[in-house]
Amino acid sequence: MSLKRHIPNLVTLLNLFSGCIAVIFAVNGNFIAAAIFVFLGIFFDFFDGLLARKLNVQSPLGIQLDSLADLVTSGVVPGIIMFKLISLTVDAPDYGAYTDSWNSVFHWQGFKMSLLPLIGLFIALASAYRLAKFNLDEDQQSYFKGLPVPANTLVILSLPLILEYQNSDIINTIIINKWFLIGLTLLSCYLLNSSIKLFALKFDNWGFKDNAVRYIFLILSVILLIVLHFAAIPLVIGLYILLSLLTQSKI
Repeated sequence: MSLKRHIPNLVTLLNLFSGCIAVIFAVNGNFIAAAIFVFLGIFFDFFDGLLARKLNVQSPLGIQLDSLADLVTSGVVPGIIMFKLISLTVDAPDYGAYTDSWNSVFHWQGFKMSLLPLIGLFIALASAYRLAKFNLDEDQQSYFKGLPVPANTLVILSLPLILEYQNSDIINTIIINKWFLIGLTLLSCYLLNSSIKLFALKFDNWGFKDNAVRYIFLILSVILLIVLHFAAIPLVIGLYILLSLLTQSKI
Protein backbone atom coordinates (compact mmCIF):
# COMPACT_ATOMS: atom_id res chain seq x y z
CA MET A 1 0.00 0.00 0.00
CA SER A 2 2.85 2.36 0.82
CA LEU A 3 4.43 1.91 -2.62
CA LYS A 4 1.12 1.99 -4.49
CA ARG A 5 0.15 5.43 -3.18
CA HIS A 6 3.33 6.94 -4.62
CA ILE A 7 2.76 5.72 -8.19
CA PRO A 8 0.44 8.60 -9.28
CA ASN A 9 2.77 11.15 -7.67
CA LEU A 10 5.70 9.68 -9.61
CA VAL A 11 3.75 10.14 -12.85
CA THR A 12 2.97 13.73 -11.80
CA LEU A 13 6.68 14.34 -11.27
CA LEU A 14 7.30 13.04 -14.79
CA ASN A 15 4.90 15.76 -15.93
CA LEU A 16 6.97 18.33 -14.03
CA PHE A 17 10.23 16.89 -15.40
CA SER A 18 8.89 17.13 -18.96
CA GLY A 19 7.82 20.72 -18.27
CA CYS A 20 11.29 21.66 -16.99
CA ILE A 21 12.89 20.29 -20.16
CA ALA A 22 10.30 22.17 -22.23
CA VAL A 23 11.24 25.41 -20.42
CA ILE A 24 14.89 24.94 -21.44
CA PHE A 25 13.96 24.42 -25.09
CA ALA A 26 11.45 27.31 -25.07
CA VAL A 27 13.97 29.74 -23.58
CA ASN A 28 16.41 28.79 -26.34
CA GLY A 29 13.77 29.27 -29.04
CA ASN A 30 13.37 25.58 -29.93
CA PHE A 31 9.56 25.62 -29.93
CA ILE A 32 9.14 22.25 -31.64
CA ALA A 33 11.14 20.37 -29.01
CA ALA A 34 9.38 22.38 -26.29
CA ALA A 35 6.01 21.36 -27.74
CA ILE A 36 7.00 17.68 -27.77
CA PHE A 37 7.87 17.73 -24.08
CA VAL A 38 4.75 19.72 -23.18
CA PHE A 39 2.61 17.13 -25.01
CA LEU A 40 4.46 14.44 -23.06
CA GLY A 41 3.78 16.33 -19.82
CA ILE A 42 0.07 16.66 -20.64
CA PHE A 43 0.04 12.90 -21.33
CA PHE A 44 1.43 12.25 -17.84
CA ASP A 45 -1.00 14.81 -16.40
CA PHE A 46 -3.93 12.82 -17.81
CA PHE A 47 -2.73 9.51 -16.43
CA ASP A 48 -1.72 10.57 -12.92
CA GLY A 49 -5.31 11.37 -11.98
CA LEU A 50 -6.58 8.25 -13.73
CA LEU A 51 -4.09 6.09 -11.84
CA ALA A 52 -4.97 7.74 -8.53
CA ARG A 53 -8.66 6.92 -9.07
CA LYS A 54 -8.03 3.37 -10.27
CA LEU A 55 -5.66 2.61 -7.40
CA ASN A 56 -7.91 4.47 -4.94
CA VAL A 57 -4.98 6.50 -3.59
CA GLN A 58 -6.22 10.05 -4.19
CA SER A 59 -4.76 12.50 -1.68
CA PRO A 60 -4.51 16.24 -0.96
CA LEU A 61 -0.76 15.98 -1.62
CA GLY A 62 -1.41 14.61 -5.10
CA ILE A 63 -3.82 17.44 -5.89
CA GLN A 64 -1.31 20.11 -4.90
CA LEU A 65 1.58 18.37 -6.65
CA ASP A 66 -0.49 18.06 -9.82
CA SER A 67 -1.18 21.80 -9.89
CA LEU A 68 2.47 22.66 -9.26
CA ALA A 69 3.52 20.45 -12.17
CA ASP A 70 0.80 21.93 -14.41
CA LEU A 71 1.96 25.44 -13.58
CA VAL A 72 5.34 24.70 -15.15
CA THR A 73 4.25 22.52 -18.08
CA SER A 74 1.02 24.33 -18.96
CA GLY A 75 1.66 27.76 -17.47
CA VAL A 76 5.30 28.83 -17.62
CA VAL A 77 6.11 27.16 -20.96
CA PRO A 78 3.25 28.74 -22.98
CA GLY A 79 4.04 32.06 -21.28
CA ILE A 80 7.65 31.86 -22.46
CA ILE A 81 6.61 30.84 -25.97
CA MET A 82 4.18 33.75 -26.21
CA PHE A 83 6.91 36.06 -24.88
CA LYS A 84 9.25 34.81 -27.61
CA LEU A 85 6.65 35.14 -30.35
CA ILE A 86 5.78 38.72 -29.39
CA SER A 87 9.52 39.48 -29.23
CA LEU A 88 9.83 38.38 -32.87
CA THR A 89 7.10 40.80 -33.94
CA VAL A 90 8.68 43.85 -32.31
CA ASP A 91 12.35 43.04 -33.02
CA ALA A 92 13.06 42.89 -29.30
CA PRO A 93 16.70 42.41 -28.28
CA ASP A 94 17.94 38.93 -27.54
CA TYR A 95 17.81 38.53 -23.76
CA GLY A 96 20.69 36.10 -23.94
CA ALA A 97 22.99 38.47 -25.83
CA TYR A 98 25.30 40.81 -23.96
CA THR A 99 27.92 43.36 -24.93
CA ASP A 100 31.65 42.79 -24.70
CA SER A 101 31.62 44.43 -21.29
CA TRP A 102 29.82 41.40 -19.85
CA ASN A 103 32.04 39.40 -17.51
CA SER A 104 31.79 36.77 -14.81
CA VAL A 105 30.40 39.30 -12.33
CA PHE A 106 26.69 39.92 -12.89
CA HIS A 107 25.77 43.49 -13.76
CA TRP A 108 23.20 45.35 -15.87
CA GLN A 109 25.58 47.25 -18.15
CA GLY A 110 24.66 46.64 -21.78
CA PHE A 111 21.49 44.73 -20.93
CA LYS A 112 18.48 45.80 -22.99
CA MET A 113 14.87 44.97 -22.34
CA SER A 114 11.71 45.35 -24.42
CA LEU A 115 8.64 45.59 -22.21
CA LEU A 116 5.89 44.67 -24.69
CA PRO A 117 6.82 40.95 -24.98
CA LEU A 118 6.49 40.62 -21.20
CA ILE A 119 2.72 40.66 -21.76
CA GLY A 120 3.11 37.08 -22.94
CA LEU A 121 4.08 36.07 -19.42
CA PHE A 122 0.60 37.05 -18.24
CA ILE A 123 -0.39 33.56 -19.39
CA ALA A 124 1.77 32.07 -16.62
CA LEU A 125 0.19 34.40 -14.05
CA ALA A 126 -3.37 33.64 -15.18
CA SER A 127 -2.61 29.91 -15.19
CA ALA A 128 -1.30 30.06 -11.63
CA TYR A 129 -4.42 31.91 -10.48
CA ARG A 130 -6.70 29.46 -12.29
CA LEU A 131 -4.95 26.42 -10.77
CA ALA A 132 -5.15 27.90 -7.27
CA LYS A 133 -8.88 28.54 -7.68
CA PHE A 134 -9.40 25.02 -9.03
CA ASN A 135 -7.80 23.48 -5.93
CA LEU A 136 -10.20 25.37 -3.69
CA ASP A 137 -13.34 24.76 -5.77
CA GLU A 138 -15.07 21.52 -4.81
CA ASP A 139 -17.77 21.91 -7.49
CA GLN A 140 -15.53 21.22 -10.50
CA GLN A 141 -15.80 17.45 -10.53
CA SER A 142 -18.03 16.82 -13.58
CA TYR A 143 -17.25 20.11 -15.34
CA PHE A 144 -14.65 22.88 -15.51
CA LYS A 145 -15.19 26.51 -14.63
CA GLY A 146 -13.02 28.39 -17.07
CA LEU A 147 -10.67 26.94 -19.67
CA PRO A 148 -8.37 24.21 -18.27
CA VAL A 149 -4.70 25.19 -18.46
CA PRO A 150 -3.70 22.23 -20.70
CA ALA A 151 -6.35 23.24 -23.25
CA ASN A 152 -5.06 26.81 -23.26
CA THR A 153 -1.52 25.51 -23.62
CA LEU A 154 -2.45 23.54 -26.72
CA VAL A 155 -3.69 26.73 -28.38
CA ILE A 156 -0.47 28.62 -27.63
CA LEU A 157 1.76 25.72 -28.67
CA SER A 158 -0.13 25.33 -31.93
CA LEU A 159 1.12 28.74 -33.11
CA PRO A 160 4.79 27.83 -33.69
CA LEU A 161 3.73 24.41 -35.02
CA ILE A 162 1.45 26.10 -37.59
CA LEU A 163 4.26 28.46 -38.58
CA GLU A 164 6.64 25.54 -38.99
CA TYR A 165 4.46 23.00 -40.78
CA GLN A 166 1.35 24.59 -42.33
CA ASN A 167 3.22 26.78 -44.87
CA SER A 168 0.39 29.30 -45.32
CA ASP A 169 1.38 32.92 -45.91
CA ILE A 170 -2.05 34.18 -44.83
CA ILE A 171 -2.01 32.27 -41.53
CA ASN A 172 1.63 33.16 -40.91
CA THR A 173 0.88 36.86 -41.40
CA ILE A 174 -1.94 36.65 -38.85
CA ILE A 175 0.17 34.83 -36.27
CA ILE A 176 3.24 37.03 -36.60
CA ASN A 177 1.29 40.14 -35.68
CA LYS A 178 1.88 41.68 -32.29
CA TRP A 179 -1.75 42.80 -31.89
CA PHE A 180 -3.05 39.32 -32.67
CA LEU A 181 -0.63 37.77 -30.15
CA ILE A 182 -1.40 40.35 -27.46
CA GLY A 183 -5.13 39.94 -28.06
CA LEU A 184 -4.82 36.15 -27.86
CA THR A 185 -2.83 36.49 -24.63
CA LEU A 186 -5.49 38.66 -23.00
CA LEU A 187 -8.28 36.37 -24.26
CA SER A 188 -6.44 33.36 -22.82
CA CYS A 189 -6.10 35.05 -19.44
CA TYR A 190 -9.81 35.83 -19.42
CA LEU A 191 -10.94 32.34 -20.49
CA LEU A 192 -8.69 30.66 -17.92
CA ASN A 193 -10.39 32.53 -15.08
CA SER A 194 -13.87 33.02 -16.50
CA SER A 195 -17.02 31.57 -14.93
CA ILE A 196 -17.96 29.73 -18.15
CA LYS A 197 -18.87 26.11 -17.42
CA LEU A 198 -17.11 23.68 -19.76
CA PHE A 199 -17.94 19.99 -19.93
CA ALA A 200 -15.31 17.49 -18.82
CA LEU A 201 -14.33 14.56 -21.02
CA LYS A 202 -15.26 12.07 -18.32
CA PHE A 203 -17.61 9.22 -19.22
CA ASP A 204 -19.71 7.75 -16.42
CA ASN A 205 -21.10 5.36 -19.04
CA TRP A 206 -20.70 4.84 -22.80
CA GLY A 207 -24.31 5.60 -23.78
CA PHE A 208 -24.76 8.19 -26.55
CA LYS A 209 -27.72 9.90 -24.90
CA ASP A 210 -25.82 10.81 -21.74
CA ASN A 211 -22.63 11.71 -23.62
CA ALA A 212 -23.91 13.17 -26.89
CA VAL A 213 -21.97 16.44 -26.60
CA ARG A 214 -18.75 14.55 -25.81
CA TYR A 215 -19.12 12.20 -28.78
CA ILE A 216 -19.99 15.06 -31.12
CA PHE A 217 -16.98 17.04 -29.90
CA LEU A 218 -14.58 14.10 -30.32
CA ILE A 219 -15.85 13.22 -33.80
CA LEU A 220 -15.69 16.80 -35.06
CA SER A 221 -12.26 17.26 -33.48
CA VAL A 222 -10.85 14.21 -35.28
CA ILE A 223 -12.25 15.46 -38.60
CA LEU A 224 -10.77 18.93 -38.08
CA LEU A 225 -7.35 17.51 -37.14
CA ILE A 226 -7.29 15.24 -40.19
CA VAL A 227 -8.23 18.07 -42.56
CA LEU A 228 -6.39 21.04 -41.03
CA HIS A 229 -3.61 19.40 -38.98
CA PHE A 230 -2.05 21.79 -36.43
CA ALA A 231 -4.22 24.67 -37.62
CA ALA A 232 -7.20 22.71 -36.28
CA ILE A 233 -6.07 22.97 -32.64
CA PRO A 234 -7.39 26.51 -31.98
CA LEU A 235 -10.60 25.56 -33.80
CA VAL A 236 -10.99 22.45 -31.64
CA ILE A 237 -10.67 24.52 -28.46
CA GLY A 238 -13.11 27.06 -29.89
CA LEU A 239 -15.52 24.22 -30.68
CA TYR A 240 -15.13 22.96 -27.10
CA ILE A 241 -16.12 26.36 -25.72
CA LEU A 242 -18.99 26.76 -28.21
CA LEU A 243 -20.51 23.34 -27.47
CA SER A 244 -20.18 24.02 -23.75
CA LEU A 245 -22.04 27.33 -24.12
CA LEU A 246 -24.78 25.64 -26.15
CA THR A 247 -25.26 22.94 -23.50
CA GLN A 248 -24.85 25.07 -20.34
CA SER A 249 -28.12 23.80 -18.86
CA LYS A 250 -26.93 20.19 -19.09
CA ILE A 251 -23.48 20.70 -17.53
